[in-house]
Amino acid sequence: MANQKRALITGISGQDGSYLSELLLEKGYEVHGIVRRVAIEDPQHRLSRIHHLLGKVHLHAASLESYPSLMKVVAAVQPDEVYHLAAQSYVSYSFEDEFSTFEVNVNGTHYLLSTCRDLAPKARFYFAGSSEMFGSAPAPQNELTAFRPRSAYGISKVAGYHLTRNYREAYHLHASCGMLYNHESPRRGMEFVTRKISSVAAQIKLGLATEIRLGNPEAKRDWGHAREYVEGMWRMLQQDEPDDYVIATGETHSVREFLECAFGLLGLDPYKYLVLDERFLRPAEVDVLLGDTTKARQRLGWSAKTTFTELVRDMVSSDLNLYSRTGGGEISAAPAGRVLQPTTGK
Repeated sequence: MANQKRALITGISGQDGSYLSELLLEKGYEVHGIVRRVAIEDPQHRLSRIHHLLGKVHLHAASLESYPSLMKVVAAVQPDEVYHLAAQSYVSYSFEDEFSTFEVNVNGTHYLLSTCRDLAPKARFYFAGSSEMFGSAPAPQNELTAFRPRSAYGISKVAGYHLTRNYREAYHLHASCGMLYNHESPRRGMEFVTRKISSVAAQIKLGLATEIRLGNPEAKRDWGHAREYVEGMWRMLQQDEPDDYVIATGETHSVREFLECAFGLLGLDPYKYLVLDERFLRPAEVDVLLGDTTKARQRLGWSAKTTFTELVRDMVSSDLNLYSRTGGGEISAAPAGRVLQPTTGK
């Protein structure tokens, strides 16, 4: 199509990248994504979240640590929109390896911004910020709240935010930052606490596990569904002027609440299986993250629709299906308070 928009996504194989790809394809975009070469060579395992999209999206081998490889891809694609989602995104890993986190998240963002400035200056650029940028700042947090990050990951995202703003102001790129609060789904990585809870709950229900180990069950987060949050990203790049936005639900729930909800949906008492393990405690904890989405509602017309219980149910249902010894099948979407049971495949 002559007027078909072309989008380039870093991190296309991740949770957000997969949902964003689906959204953009539905809107008629030509979708390109950057992946490591090893992913192209082993798509069954490394591209599992977008396996159903292979043949519909165009994949390019490159690395955020390699400036020349990014330049090659941007020059070839000539994108109208760039969504920079790729990062070392697991907070706990950032405590273990701060140097790699900064290398990927800070330098990689700088390389991509510089490449867009030189080779695709009219492209609209989205930077994936994070609620971890706010860290210990008083809740609720909005676009004017001072950043107080408490991890290398949060610090790296603050640096990326300022790089994005600098390229917007100094070089007039249409560059926006989305400060997305925790967003989950059945496609969330197993290393994240929400997916850990939903997957272990399903395994316990099926007799495949006997305990769940958590660090701080009292930490409170603003949890939404990733499928909805990627639309917020897209809406930012449709605005006449670039800007920065908080994307969140506006309500918090503790890890304990997530645990109780997930296990409750399966008719399980979580406290029969919970083991508190200090190994999973952060060196510097973030107690409460709560987003104020007034600006996103007013300017983008975006707001979260999925409730907390619906989100947990979606994840638990998916994992119960994944681990079911029946070999698959659909899971009944039980209302709150009802027990989910595996159903046989069709």
